[in-house]
Amino acid sequence: MTMYKAMTIAGSDTSGGAGMEADMKTFQEMGVYGTTALTCIVAQNPNADWAHEIYSIETSVIEKQLVTILQGIGCDAMKTGMLGGAELVELVAATIDKYKLKNVVIDPVMVCKGIDTIMVPEAAAAIKELLVKRALVMTPNLLEAAYLADMPAITTLDEMKQAAAKIHDNGCQNVIIKAGDRLSGNDAVELVYDGKSFTEKRHPKIANSYNHGAGCTFSAAITAGLAKGMTVTDALEKAEIFIDAALRQSFRLNQWSGALKHCAWRE
Repeated sequence: MTMYKAMTIAGSDTSGGAGMEADMKTFQEMGVYGTTALTCIVAQNPNADWAHEIYSIETSVIEKQLVTILQGIGCDAMKTGMLGGAELVELVAATIDKYKLKNVVIDPVMVCKGIDTIMVPEAAAAIKELLVKRALVMTPNLLEAAYLADMPAITTLDEMKQAAAKIHDNGCQNVIIKAGDRLSGNDAVELVYDGKSFTEKRHPKIANSYNHGAGCTFSAAITAGLAKGMTVTDALEKAEIFIDAALRQSFRLNQWSGALKHCAWRE
């Protein structure tokens, strides 16, 4: 039996809903063997309204993890999550080149839910410079897409198209912009651009769902599909089915947060 392998370079979410934990749950559910190079550990503080406390891992340690995976195991597809500094982004870019990695999915984690500013400007700048042109797929939200496209903001579908075209011109082969709750209306909108045509995808917004980790899960599902040899189009369609089920059966964790149900699509 063929073993499909996917790697995530991401932070660990202690609450289990996002980051590496979401990626690994998604890989497992989609029949892919997952490996991870941890970039940081995020602890949520229940004594401070669930404030996120981030503890970075040294770049040299991350590099050793990448050697373990890529020299010792290999991968058919890879994705990134939280990359907390320019030095780390440079390591990821160099690793992609050194190992000639294909099926590279860049989830440009630059903002946290509920926060409308770039978390680490130097890392964001390095992602724009180094990882856009190495990506088979990028999955930015509206704030991240605006930053990558040098636009002040994105508030309409036409502006989403402008941003997607600019990101593609900068080297990304397939741009998938997720509007989420930041675009008004009853539908969640995704815009897909492959350099030839725009595909607009609409899904009814799911009321009362918990979407912590939804972005990580979505990009991980695409990565898993690519690892199994799917086209970008087929991997995206499978990811949409997966995330829809996970959101519809999401559940409350505590008074601050909830989580996706990653096994929902097979139930």
